[in-house]
Amino acid sequence: MATATLTKPAAKGGSFLLETPQPSDVFTPADLTDDQKLIGQTAEEFVVQEVLPVVKELENKKPGLMPELVKKGGEVGLMGGGVPEEFGGAGLDKISTTVLTEKLSIYGGFAVTHGAHAGIGTLPIVYFGTEAQKKKYLPKLATGEWIGAYCLSEPQAGSDAQNSLTRAELNNEGTHYILNGQKMWITNGGFADVYIVFAKVDGEKFSAFIVERTFPGFKPGNEEHKMGIHGSSTTPIFLENCKVPKENLLHEIGRGHIVAFNILNAGRFTLGASCVGGSKHVLMTASRYAKERKAFGKQIGDFGLMKEKLAEMAIQIFAVESMVYRSAGNIETAMTAASGSGDKIQNTMKVLEEYAIESSIAKVYGSEMLDFVVDEAVQIFGGYGFHEEYPVCRAYRDSRINRIFEGTNEINRMLIIQMLMKRAMGGQLALIPAAMKLADEILAGPSFEEAPEGVLAAESRVVANSKKMFLQAAGGAVQKFREKLADEQELIGALSNIVMEIYAMESSLLRAQKAAAAKGESASQTMIDAAPRFYQRRLRACRARSQARHCGYPRRRHAHHADGRAQAFRQARARGHHLLAPPRCRRRAVAGPLPPRRPLADCAFWQCGSANSHSPMPSQARWGHFPFWNACT
Repeated sequence: MATATLTKPAAKGGSFLLETPQPSDVFTPADLTDDQKLIGQTAEEFVVQEVLPVVKELENKKPGLMPELVKKGGEVGLMGGGVPEEFGGAGLDKISTTVLTEKLSIYGGFAVTHGAHAGIGTLPIVYFGTEAQKKKYLPKLATGEWIGAYCLSEPQAGSDAQNSLTRAELNNEGTHYILNGQKMWITNGGFADVYIVFAKVDGEKFSAFIVERTFPGFKPGNEEHKMGIHGSSTTPIFLENCKVPKENLLHEIGRGHIVAFNILNAGRFTLGASCVGGSKHVLMTASRYAKERKAFGKQIGDFGLMKEKLAEMAIQIFAVESMVYRSAGNIETAMTAASGSGDKIQNTMKVLEEYAIESSIAKVYGSEMLDFVVDEAVQIFGGYGFHEEYPVCRAYRDSRINRIFEGTNEINRMLIIQMLMKRAMGGQLALIPAAMKLADEILAGPSFEEAPEGVLAAESRVVANSKKMFLQAAGGAVQKFREKLADEQELIGALSNIVMEIYAMESSLLRAQKAAAAKGESASQTMIDAAPRFYQRRLRACRARSQARHCGYPRRRHAHHADGRAQAFRQARARGHHLLAPPRCRRRAVAGPLPPRRPLADCAFWQCGSANSHSPMPSQARWGHFPFWNACT
């Protein structure tokens, strides 16, 4: 199959914070080949013709209906996109699987079922299975004859996956592992045939196993009563002396976390693509309703506030779609470059790990964008949007889960900064030299550069300055909190938000610039208008977050801190200031004048891990030693 890829080497994961790519360097949906578009068309037609007509029955959990749809999808090649051709799959490239995922995500219940089966339920065997395991399981999983599931969460271990209590012990004969424990929130749990189950061998070594539904001691529980995605199956799984053949150990004993977290990296990116597909369908539904519904003698879509809602929905979808396909292009280019030498599967895993930051961004930003879109759609529908007979009501309920599974958005925000800092300290990402250069630039005073030229050139310059804003904020944060920064989750979250906004702004601008270069400004005017509109709003958010927590200044009690409110009130009254004054005035009234900022070059963070051997930071303060991060890697 023809594959659209970039001719230049792929950018390294996270390097978008340091580099200024050209529009021609990024992949956009306009670069899809005819074959890739045909894959998307086939997937969309399947959902429209086979799934949507039976949504009501799926929501009511008609027995056997969803497994039947999975098998039908397998017959037309929709379930084996990630399975190599030699094992009966389609062996699709990363861009094609992204298109496939997007187009299958019109209905949330089916999208979740497909993702749990073709993604996290099958890929562990693709990437980590032995040759015998692949030959036994992959052909049937690729056709939908067997359905897969992924069993990681437990009642007491959700985000803290390695706190698993499920045990696996080798029997006296050495032929079977005996599994005991319980898994929770298992998608496809009610009808799957093959389950990827995580357990601790001898209660200590976190490992993965391939467990079949027919194994003695394996029992799915009753269906959970969920807020949304009613069409999908979600059950607990009970393992009571479950006998699993020794050869069904997946990967190595004690290396289950490698399986779990690498598969979740792939799943997070896929979830971002799924959110794009779901949001496009909701926007189309809301737009159609705005044209049909009349109030005050005219279509509601003619009113300014309705136009604004629809436009803002479209702009945010445009931004996430730009990010997702930019990342897909980089991943595919990197995979193509790595395929020439070494083990193909190991190379694939290295590439997925390389773009773990972008995968978390796609998951967080995509899921929160979808939440915004469905919320606005309900508002456009008004009272009817609150009624179960209308599709936006279901979409609103279905959307909420995306911010929870594949690692909560809070965990992913922490991971984005963790991965950036670890790569910086390891020398894989040149954040430290960039920060030192920025410090020199700040100390040198303002520069008088020529005004930029070209389409959206001024906006591109603002994005470049936003990257400097992140470097300065991150340096100040570590200077202030040092080894205790790991406990400042609010600050880490704010820094992560800046990173995500930068990637979204830049991806949107590059896509618009690339379209203008290819088709001309007049033909690309909608994109040219959309990109600045998006970046202006996100830039304000970046500025606010970069000022959050007063990075670089000693901690002091402020009127807006709950623990200091009473003390601040007394101090302010003694000085004759009123607490209803603007926030900046209140801070000065309570805390007094702000101290001079130390040059960024003096920040211990940027010296730590470099050639500077007399770094004032203790070794245990280095990012790689922060315990909550080690638990996630």
